[in-house]
Amino acid sequence: MQYSEFEHIISPQRMKRYLVACGNRKRKAMTLYKMNIRLSQEVYVLVNYFEIALRNSIDREMISVYGEEWLKESVMAGGFFDNDKCKDSRKIIQKRYSTLLNNGEYSHSKLLSTLEFGIWRYMYSPVQYKQTGQILLKVFVNKPKSSPEMQYNNKFFFEELQYINTLRNRIAHQEPICFSHVTKEIDLTYIRKQYQRIMMLFGYMGIDGARLLKGFDDFATVCKGIERLENI
Repeated sequence: MQYSEFEHIISPQRMKRYLVACGNRKRKAMTLYKMNIRLSQEVYVLVNYFEIALRNSIDREMISVYGEEWLKESVMAGGFFDNDKCKDSRKIIQKRYSTLLNNGEYSHSKLLSTLEFGIWRYMYSPVQYKQTGQILLKVFVNKPKSSPEMQYNNKFFFEELQYINTLRNRIAHQEPICFSHVTKEIDLTYIRKQYQRIMMLFGYMGIDGARLLKGFDDFATVCKGIERLENI
C-alpha cells in the first residue's frame, strides 16, 4: 500500500507523530505505526490476563468472607457500597446487575465479568478498602514486607493499579505506546516500565507471569524490532 492511501485511512493527524519520529520518512513511519499496533496487541494480552487474575483473586477473597453473592449484595440496602462515598461504583454495579436480571441472564460470574478494571482498582481506594473489611491485601500474598520507608498498603496498590488502568485506556483508544509522554522520538522506556510493573504485581499475587504467558508473550521480540527500526 502506498503511504498516501495508508495516511488517508489512518488520518494525517494520527500519522504526524510517527512521521516526526521517523524523520519524515514515510515508509518508515508506516512501518512504525504497524509495529506500534503489534506492541499494543502484546501488551493488551498481558493487561487482559492481569485484569482477569486480579478480579478473580478479589472475588475469591470476598466470597471466603461474605459469601457467593457478595457483589450483588454490595449495592443493596445496607451493602458495602450503599453510601454516598461509593456512589459511582454502586451505580455501575447496579446498572450491570439490573441489565442482566432484566434479560434473565444474571449470575454472579456474569456480573463479575461485565465490570471494568476501574471497579477492581477502586477496591483499594481508602473508602472501599475499609468498606470491604480491609481484607483485600490478601490478594497480594507475596507482597514485600512494609518498612518505614515503603508501605505496601492499599494506597500503594491503588496507585499501582492506576498505571495499569491508564495503560489499558491508552491501548483501547489506539494511542501510541512506542513514545514517551514528553519526547517526539521513539522511546520504549514507558512501556517497558509498565510491562515490568505488571509482572511485578503478578509476582506479588503469587502468579508466575512468565509461565502464565508462555506462548503468548512476544513483548521483548517486538521491542527489539522497534529498536532496530529506530536505527535504520
